[in-house]
Amino acid sequence: MTTCCMSLLVALNAAGLIPSSQAPEGMVWIAGGEFKMGGVGPETRHDELPIHRVALDGFFIKKTEVTNSQFKTFVDATGYKTVAERPVDWELIKTQVPPGTKQPPEDMLLPGSIVFCQPAEVRDTRDYSQWWVWTTGASWHHPEGPKSSIENKMDHPVVHVAWEDARAYAEWFGGELPTESQWEYAARGGISDMPFIWGNEQVDSSRANIWEGTFPTRNDKGDGFVRTAPVGSYPANGYGLYDMAGNVWEWCLDRYRADEYTRRSIGLGEDEVVKNPQGPQETDDRQNPYAPVTRIQRGGSFLCHPSYCSSYRPSARISTTPDSAMSHVGFRIVMTPEQGKAARNVQKVGD
Repeated sequence: MTTCCMSLLVALNAAGLIPSSQAPEGMVWIAGGEFKMGGVGPETRHDELPIHRVALDGFFIKKTEVTNSQFKTFVDATGYKTVAERPVDWELIKTQVPPGTKQPPEDMLLPGSIVFCQPAEVRDTRDYSQWWVWTTGASWHHPEGPKSSIENKMDHPVVHVAWEDARAYAEWFGGELPTESQWEYAARGGISDMPFIWGNEQVDSSRANIWEGTFPTRNDKGDGFVRTAPVGSYPANGYGLYDMAGNVWEWCLDRYRADEYTRRSIGLGEDEVVKNPQGPQETDDRQNPYAPVTRIQRGGSFLCHPSYCSSYRPSARISTTPDSAMSHVGFRIVMTPEQGKAARNVQKVGD
């Protein structure tokens, strides 16, 4: 290889833009590097602080959230049944609720999932049971309930996938769920010290699929989407990634701790960097005090709105029990260079 070509590859790699032939289909390369991880701006929450320096090795990441079509390919190939398609495991649920909670009626333990149902009015926005409804028969291919279909939504992100469902797909594909550090680094798209993936300007319907109107009672549908939108409907970030804000929440690999960033920063000097953090070994989650484990979700969804849930920021993080499947939760996957090489070889064989 000539010096000129070598210099070009080095420059492209440094920018996170290696030739597309090097990446598995549907993925882009994110070059290794350092960034400031944590909240920026007035909407920052306590669990996004303190800002700390993180260094990551390079990785491949899917350009879009995994779609219904792609998840169907996985299910057809493996016969996999998601958590929402299985009867509810009361023995597991008991570990996540206050001691002494009575077992629900049998019809509440049938396969199903949690569906957003827009209320006509609300008494108190802190009571989310007014718009989240357990729906028997709801699943990834029946997203609003047993009579609904994804027939015209094959290019929409798959939803009603629990954490273990997302990991099962990732393993089948040859990759993994992103750590929240990988996710935030990729979401920023090369922009640092800004609250949003597009810079400092507030979100609107031209930038991301979010709630428009008054949450949760009025959706003005200015962008034409009441729920999910086809992946890639909005502008990509600086790394060519779509829907890193809005559309659906995305599962990450890490367990959740509200104080994780504080724990990471203890004893670090001003010039020291946390390298490839994998998240805490144990969950500590006041929002889900009885759950033995909760996992990270990132990116916000079509239900986020500045008046209620300003979580389409790259640093925003929430926690959810890993068996939870909902109508606004999906995922994307990452690959190491070694996994990417193996995936490219498989793709070549199939060509």
